[in-house]
Amino acid sequence: MTALILHGGAGARRERNYDAEVAHMRQVVEAMKPRLDAGESALDVATAAVVMLEDSGLYVAGKGASPNLAGAYELDASLMDGSTKRAGSVAALQGFRNPVVAARAVMERTPHVMLVGEGAALFAQDQGLEPIADEAAWYTGAGQGEDNHPPGTLSHGTVGCCVLDAAGRLAAATSTAGVFGKMPGRAGDTPIPAAGTWADGHAATSCTGQGEYFIRVAAAAQVAWRVAAGQTLAAATQAVIDEIGRMGGDGGLIALDAAGNIAAPFNSQGMKHAWLTPDGEIGVEVSGRR
Repeated sequence: MTALILHGGAGARRERNYDAEVAHMRQVVEAMKPRLDAGESALDVATAAVVMLEDSGLYVAGKGASPNLAGAYELDASLMDGSTKRAGSVAALQGFRNPVVAARAVMERTPHVMLVGEGAALFAQDQGLEPIADEAAWYTGAGQGEDNHPPGTLSHGTVGCCVLDAAGRLAAATSTAGVFGKMPGRAGDTPIPAAGTWADGHAATSCTGQGEYFIRVAAAAQVAWRVAAGQTLAAATQAVIDEIGRMGGDGGLIALDAAGNIAAPFNSQGMKHAWLTPDGEIGVEVSGRR
């Protein structure tokens, strides 16, 4: 049994056309299905899916980034292997193409979980990760006109993927360019395991929204802990989003449990997401529109 769910951010607005994003998310799921069928690990598939999302330039992550208040592009990412609880993360990474690849390198090639700023960039360079030669030409500034664009407070944008593989392993990966107009050095929930990304033996979760609120409730890990305590995935994920809403925050999350159940609650106008169910169904939805 295999399953997958991914998201392209919770900043979607009902009046916008998302045909390009819908087509791309379906393409990502369709590209991942044969890899899962071939027995690839959840971690490998989650990483590959997020690389495709980062490279598309359609979402507020990877190529779709916009600069911070100082004009710099600072990107965050994290991932977690549920079978081992190993995790890797980078925050405020500048100058490299795929922050999720850098995060995985931190997990696999260092004794650390997180590297930030200049240290993350030096590590990425040492590992031979792909640099960006011309940032102005590379970045697309995705998300213009969405809820995640100024003048909104704590505007946001993220991509992520949760995977269950044929061996029963869960994994999650998340990547973002952060909030629009953010202060230099700001990091939200995305690079923080337990806040923006989590995977264990019970559930995998990737969050998108106003990260400051997700940090304060350990949103991603809380989902798995609730499932471990006996809640259904649907109830666990909705409870977390409701808690964030009561605090004044907005956003959404995607989650997947060990039985292949998926959930994607949000309290913003919409969330771009797509999925592969254990019976092979592929679906895509934005703002409740299929």
